[in-house]
Amino acid sequence: MAPFVLAADIGASFIRMAAVGPAAVSRVIERPTPTRDVDAFVATIAGLAGELEGVAAPGLPLCLAIAGLCDPVAGTVEAANIPGLAGQPLAALVERRIGRAVRLVNDADAFALAEAEAGAGRGHAVVLGAIIGSGIGGGVVADGAIVRGAGGAGGEWGHGPVARELPVALGRPLPRMRCGCGREGCADTFGGARGLERLHAAIGHGASDSRAIVAGWRAGDAAAAETVAVWAELLAEPLALAVNITGASAVVTGGGLGRDAALMAALSRALVPQVLRGGLVLTPGALPNAALVGAAMLARQP
Repeated sequence: MAPFVLAADIGASFIRMAAVGPAAVSRVIERPTPTRDVDAFVATIAGLAGELEGVAAPGLPLCLAIAGLCDPVAGTVEAANIPGLAGQPLAALVERRIGRAVRLVNDADAFALAEAEAGAGRGHAVVLGAIIGSGIGGGVVADGAIVRGAGGAGGEWGHGPVARELPVALGRPLPRMRCGCGREGCADTFGGARGLERLHAAIGHGASDSRAIVAGWRAGDAAAAETVAVWAELLAEPLALAVNITGASAVVTGGGLGRDAALMAALSRALVPQVLRGGLVLTPGALPNAALVGAAMLARQP
């Protein structure tokens, strides 16, 4: 039986770490994420690893799945929501602290790997993992391996200037919005939960929480329905481009919005006419701890 390995899913609010076996995620523990102090961040990782030391097999790496650009060669991370890690040799710092090898992976890549091998994308040669949560992220898995580009960038369909102006039904364009990555017009600026809120306000419907907008859409509220329709139309375009470029036969969605089956069905309806391959639909992920499972899979690889 494959041993338990250590894996962590790291976001801007919490670090979740677990010992992950071939068929089980054991003892998930979490701590708040120190976002601006790398020493405190490393100490938190070390503390969590220490609590799970007796469960995980010795000698196997700890894999950290992080919402950011992870360079597997340099061992560095660029995460907009965790600025304290910028330019830091994170893998080496943690290795020295815990005495165990450390691997870094983008959390969307880990999600895509888990869903491709054991979840909703199983059986497909190329799987695009599309994270539609607070923002937009993605990862590509081909023949069971994460496609990692230069510097660890791959599958990042949420970034790049895809929208110069955002047309709306009110007869006026919305200006291109600045993204947290420093660029303007990224899908991340209008596609995630915060983007949905920006769209709602920019169209003229006032400030509202993304959950309230989706709830209003479900209830038939006209303003919410207009916002969701614009959102789906806009987001389908960069997503269709990602599908056409990667040749993915399965698109598995995750994140707060991406887990909503009805919302993904609406996005699918806007997406399907724009992709080259027929029969494609968006499928919410099937695994409750996909990023942890994917990180553990990567930790086990030679």
